[in-house]
Amino acid sequence: MEDARAARVLVVDDDPLNRMMLTLGLEEQGHEVVQAEDGQAALDLLEQEPFDLVITDIEMPRLDGHALLDRRRAAVRWSDTPFIVVSGVDEMESVVRCIQRGAEDYLPKPFDPVLLAARVGASLEKKRLRDSEHALLETVSRMAKELREWNQQLEARVEEKVREVDRLGKLQRFVAPQLADILMSDRDGVLESHRREIAVLFCDLRGFTPFSETAEPEDVMAVLRELHEGVVPLVFAHEGTLAQFTGDGMMIIFNDPIPCTDPAVRAVDLGVAMIERARELAEVWRKRGHVLEMGAGVAFGYATCGRIGFEGRFEYTAIGPVVNLAARLCGEARGGQLLVNERVRGVIEATHRIEDAGELSLKGIGRPLRGYVVTGTFTGEEP
Repeated sequence: MEDARAARVLVVDDDPLNRMMLTLGLEEQGHEVVQAEDGQAALDLLEQEPFDLVITDIEMPRLDGHALLDRRRAAVRWSDTPFIVVSGVDEMESVVRCIQRGAEDYLPKPFDPVLLAARVGASLEKKRLRDSEHALLETVSRMAKELREWNQQLEARVEEKVREVDRLGKLQRFVAPQLADILMSDRDGVLESHRREIAVLFCDLRGFTPFSETAEPEDVMAVLRELHEGVVPLVFAHEGTLAQFTGDGMMIIFNDPIPCTDPAVRAVDLGVAMIERARELAEVWRKRGHVLEMGAGVAFGYATCGRIGFEGRFEYTAIGPVVNLAARLCGEARGGQLLVNERVRGVIEATHRIEDAGELSLKGIGRPLRGYVVTGTFTGEEP
């Protein structure tokens, strides 16, 4: 027989001659045979070594075949090991009793070697099939366990990603979309300190300070909410970076951290749109008894841009004279006005209506500067 078909067989019989005859026949078939003189000796061997098949007699001292079958039925680890009974007891009652106790087959003595070889082969084939089923079941169980573990890991990763997306969604509500995109794309280096030419727009509400000092807090928050809901979408639509909220005021930067074309033009266009939107809101506020108007200022020049703060709390901002100038122009503008500096006027004079505001003495700036009021845009007409 092929080696793959060979098996370890335990022969249990109190008669040495029977054991020898069984052993010779089995070894001739290519099996490895171990002998036991009674049921107790067989139990001792079964406890110590694995066997593919047990051939046992019935009438034996110490522990007979029936008791051995009972022990085998009670032991789960032997439940798949086939037992063939070869006995001189040929009564039907004994045969039935053995089969009921789990014997795979029953052959009377003297046994027919050819028939025994056939029964041994059939029993071992069943054993191999059961072993294959168990191995397959173990493989499937292991794979199912691994799949459950992978699913748990995947669910954990998905849950973490969902939390990350949720955090980023919240982040986008507090910072400019450009900054959120940079953070999500791992381009943190873009936020390191650097120098760049930028356009800066400041805006706030005229009359807000006395209003906030006398109005109910709920009214103040309602006005701020309506202001932000009305004008902040305009900032994003014009691709500006909302760098700061200062109560009723805002600081918007163009050309950083994401470069853009015509930053001064974009800033002025945004300022015009924001003032127009604030004018519509002012009509609503006036009906509630609140007199509020927006003023804005735009400057164009070089600044140092980047993140400031400490680990756990960073902000993006720009620092330089151009920022201070935009803030001072905003402070000088009257309600409904957009003031720009000389450099911005030179960039937008072909596209926007501009009025000379004369020399302006701005706080913190040593010499007077000429300012200009942007009154609108040329929409298809000659400048």
